[in-house]
Amino acid sequence: MPAPISVVIPTLNAAHTIGPTLACLYEGMGQSLICEVIFADGGSEDSIKEIAKEVGATLVTSPKGRGSQLSAGAKVAKGKWILFIHADTVLSENWVHTMGNHINTKTNAAYCRLKFDTDTAPARFIAACANLRSRLFGLPYGDQTLLISKNLYKSTGGYPEIPLMEDVAIVRKLRGKLTLLDITATTGSDRYIKDGWFKRAGKNLGTLARYFIGISPDKLAERYRR
Repeated sequence: MPAPISVVIPTLNAAHTIGPTLACLYEGMGQSLICEVIFADGGSEDSIKEIAKEVGATLVTSPKGRGSQLSAGAKVAKGKWILFIHADTVLSENWVHTMGNHINTKTNAAYCRLKFDTDTAPARFIAACANLRSRLFGLPYGDQTLLISKNLYKSTGGYPEIPLMEDVAIVRKLRGKLTLLDITATTGSDRYIKDGWFKRAGKNLGTLARYFIGISPDKLAERYRR
């Protein structure tokens, strides 16, 4: 039986962060869970092409923006399931068994608990809020990963090719079809440290609220990047 999961990683100058992500995925390759790794690149100027060759990953390119990149990666995925994971995210050691059990017994899409790679009070608080939001409102963000069957992915229309909020757009279509896995996704905290934990969290919440009242992702992206 061929390995069932294609892994799609959006990359943009991620050569300095992707190593631990690939290392945590290695066990899944060895246990015939992962059939391929796809780098969905948005125009990197670093060594990501060389890394792709070195690890045997498929490299696809698209316009910059996670929505476009994730969509491009999914289009070439060969597996029956797709795992979308960011290039600065590491999964807890139990991920192979837990994801393997999920795809063998469930049809729902799934996501992971969030943790940051910095163990400070603000990091723990923001992660706890994100995990509570995910459970109460069914709104996990992309840094919590998304494991989804190709059939279910296609039935939702997939990731929209928008510059921001692509993760929220797809999980809103998955209401009632999302499961929390007993896996921790530890993600990078550089942007939070640079901007300030609560300032960045407030900015994210404000962007989400504006998206819900109908402001276009293009305008939101322009504001978000300022």
